Amino acid sequence: MSPDPAACIVLATRNQGKVRELAGLLAPFHLSVLGLEAFTGIGEIEENGESFAENALIKAAAVSSATGLVAVADDSGL
Repeated sequence: MSPDPAACIVLATRNQGKVRELAGLLAPFHLSVLGLEAFTGIGEIEENGESFAENALIKAAAVSSATGLVAVADDSGL
């Protein structure tokens, strides 16, 4: 079953702690959060930006394009 795109956000990480943290914050809004483990076809994403913000944008855009869902990402500096 595919996630409901209107109620789901993908966090571009395989870190389940980060996924649980964001899911907890968004639960009152009835939004679910999936991590990259839910999408086995997404491999490593090359982070070749010149800043932490650019790398986060690269990851979010790649994951959104691959899944068709809203995606957010962070990088170690954000």
